[in-house]
Amino acid sequence: MKRILAAAFALTLLIGACRAAEPVTLGGLLSNLLEAYESPSADDVGRIDADVSALDDDIARAVAEHWKRVYLDGSYPLLLFGKDDPAELEISDPSAHAFVILGYELQNGEMADELKGRCDAAAAAAAAFPEAILVCSGGATGKNNPDRHTEAGLMRDYLIHTCGIDPARIFIDERAMNTAQNAVNTFGILQRLEIKTMTLVTSSYHQRRAQVLYNALAAQYRRENGCSAEIVGNFCYDIKPSGPSAAMDARLAIQQLAGILGLSAPASAGYGEPSP
Repeated sequence: MKRILAAAFALTLLIGACRAAEPVTLGGLLSNLLEAYESPSADDVGRIDADVSALDDDIARAVAEHWKRVYLDGSYPLLLFGKDDPAELEISDPSAHAFVILGYELQNGEMADELKGRCDAAAAAAAAFPEAILVCSGGATGKNNPDRHTEAGLMRDYLIHTCGIDPARIFIDERAMNTAQNAVNTFGILQRLEIKTMTLVTSSYHQRRAQVLYNALAAQYRRENGCSAEIVGNFCYDIKPSGPSAAMDARLAIQQLAGILGLSAPASAGYGEPSP
């Protein structure tokens, strides 16, 4: 019996040594981030920090630190339209700031109330910072949309005609079909306009995933050209999701993050993201 126990113990040590010898990868880090959210344990932060240290990569570090802040910290604050004052946003230079409004699937070619709510939130924030611009992102979505209306085009019209926003302040991306594409496409606009900081405006349940993707792209842009637009705040239309996306939000975040980081299909290819 002692020999059996000794052999079992030795095998356990061998397996542990083999696992320890396996090189840490960016994909492995993403798996650990998701596991830390879905099955939290006391050693999550230590394991994540060890992964980041082994990778010694600025993008991996940015991704991990932001994930810990928005997904693993239950006290992460969301500013809510109708409850919080958007003037509380810490924006050092409004003239180099953008409120980035993420789209929501159209219903029969028209804006859903939730998308109007996101625009109302953005308009309130824009009123508090009149020098800032607004960037609307969203393509021709929805099953019954024969005229190919785009989320961004309808958002722009709503902001101008209903919210009274100066058209000169509004820039649009009419190609994005999911959150990853929102991030990729709008970052091009932000870079072209030399925007230094941004506030993401979306529904409360969608804010964390959007932040993770935009933060990863910010890190990539810093590596590529030494400058990037930084997320400095959030402003949310507070609503519970009507679709299945909330239940799989963290998994979608990791899936789309992998695409942005080049670990799976490129972000422009889409991921079959369900309607928010």
